[in-house]
Amino acid sequence: MKQLEFDTDIYNTIRRNIKKYRKEKGMTSAELAELVDLSHDFIRQIESEKVANTFSVDTLYRISIALNTSLDKLIEKQ
Repeated sequence: MKQLEFDTDIYNTIRRNIKKYRKEKGMTSAELAELVDLSHDFIRQIESEKVANTFSVDTLYRISIALNTSLDKLIEKQ
């Protein structure tokens, strides 16, 4: 049986991808926050690798919709 490989740093992978796709869309973190009905500070925390902040699947889903990006792109290790 093939050994599965897991991203042991999945939150940081997601953080980097959210920031990457947000910037590609020319969107500020404040604009993203407004679209997904979260505080600007919370979006900044999600994107920051310095803050040990987790987020729900619902939050991740809403961000993917706002960025017009699939969930698999947000969890894809670059």
